[in-house]
Amino acid sequence: MREILFLEPVLKECVWGGQRLVTEFPYHAEGEHIGECWAISAHPHGDCVISEGTYAGRTLSQLYAEHRELFGGIRAEQFPLLVKIIDARENLSIQVHPDDAYVKEHENCPFGKTECWYVMDCPENASLIIGHHAKTKEELKEMIAAGRYEELIREVPVKKGDFLQIVPGTVHAIKGGFLILETQQNSDITYRVYDYGRLVDGKPRQLHVQQSIDVINVPDEADKKALSHAGNLPENRLNLLVECDYYKVWKLNLRGVSALQQENPFLIASVLEGSGTVDGRKVEKGAHFLLPAGYGAAELSGEMELILSTVPGQNETE
Repeated sequence: MREILFLEPVLKECVWGGQRLVTEFPYHAEGEHIGECWAISAHPHGDCVISEGTYAGRTLSQLYAEHRELFGGIRAEQFPLLVKIIDARENLSIQVHPDDAYVKEHENCPFGKTECWYVMDCPENASLIIGHHAKTKEELKEMIAAGRYEELIREVPVKKGDFLQIVPGTVHAIKGGFLILETQQNSDITYRVYDYGRLVDGKPRQLHVQQSIDVINVPDEADKKALSHAGNLPENRLNLLVECDYYKVWKLNLRGVSALQQENPFLIASVLEGSGTVDGRKVEKGAHFLLPAGYGAAELSGEMELILSTVPGQNETE
């Protein structure tokens, strides 16, 4: 029987980050602004190390390169997903992500950035920036050039337990006070449209206005399709949140004992709340693990909320 893969997370200091990742989770990092925990990642900017078992000490990218059988033999040139927790003490920049075709042509990268968010926590009466109001590319350019961002952006009310799919070309921003579990393509390419004039080491952060204009969808209807409510779902079953070309994501509300069938190329699991066991191994809030191909049935017990993800089956032959 194949082993469960546990990984050491990589924590990132960000100008907008806070302290929740080191005070509410079993993570350790120095700094006052820990904004991101890259929990399952094979990206060069944060390559997680296997923490125990046969493959201890190897990075996820090494394991993917050397033991593709653990990942169902999928043909993506790099491990295709990246799972992170984001703690935003302040607003993130207003930004947009490119798609695969744009980054292959302009950035020499294999993956664009489609992503989705599960809202783990947020303030009362909160909102996120999803989409914009410009009707044409010319209007978009004019509003950006004039700094009319309050008029441009669209704010969408959200609450704890909401789920959002963010496709490339969607203007978006996480706001202060949010704790989010993000599942995304294995990409770190973000184009900043506006950053509130913030300074880092006395200088503004780089903006990517022309690239943003190139890739922003106009007109935009992202808010009509982005948001779903995932707070109160049936217990002890996999509740599908999204299925797209790049990933499938489920939520599992575990109460007691449940068998989890691993019949995917791989299955990533993140424990958002509670504690319990997976095949007798203790896990708690903040744990992330990967069930490899061919693992079969895993027995989960306890009281936990989990987000699970994989790639769709057609990726095996791409």
